[in-house]
Amino acid sequence: MNRTIKLTDLGFKDYKEVWEYQSQLLEEIVATKTENRKNQLQKSTQNHFLFVEHPHVYTLGKSGDLSNLLLNELQLAAKGATFYKINRGGDITYHGPGQIVGYPILDLENFFTDIHKYLRLLEETIILTLADFGLQGERSPGETGVWLDVGTPFVRKICAMGIRSSRWVTMHGFALNANVDLGYFDNIIPCGIRGKAVTSMEVELGQKVDLKAIKSKILKHFMQLFEVEEFCDNWELIE
Repeated sequence: MNRTIKLTDLGFKDYKEVWEYQSQLLEEIVATKTENRKNQLQKSTQNHFLFVEHPHVYTLGKSGDLSNLLLNELQLAAKGATFYKINRGGDITYHGPGQIVGYPILDLENFFTDIHKYLRLLEETIILTLADFGLQGERSPGETGVWLDVGTPFVRKICAMGIRSSRWVTMHGFALNANVDLGYFDNIIPCGIRGKAVTSMEVELGQKVDLKAIKSKILKHFMQLFEVEEFCDNWELIE
């Protein structure tokens, strides 16, 4: 089993370009697995972790409801936003500047073959990261992602999640609202859930947060929870 992960920070990149790149990485891993099984080989499969910020974009999951997008094409253009119907689970969400998006492209056969566990550990990674900044993230029963003040009238979502897997290889991932403009969420029914607000670390803490520091904490907790041997990059984890 290969428990090293290649870490790449893509910076500020178009959604479609990164979606295609994720798909390419997934297909390469699946091709290695297919070759191994066909020819009785034991080639190691690769694992990747991508960080990225996207320009304004709305994405709708494969089981999502298009009516949860509250803008037409002209209004999208006026907002400087794009829209894609994509192949992850979940409904509609927004990505934009100031949001930390993480895409683990993992061969789960290198770790564990349990999608439910994978999602729960992704949530735990974000919950522990928020705790490092003094915020109490929680799970909301029956709803994927990370929330604040669950079970109260003030419940609000701070991190959305949606994934796809093929032959135990994952793609897509999480979107943590750090310094994001929350106004863009007013143009959708986030995740198809009515009556629940969306928030950010900036709003909750009353100040902008350092994206690099947050990413470093995410990697630290991800590494521990997934028992990663090494991230192949020059990142220094902030203690």
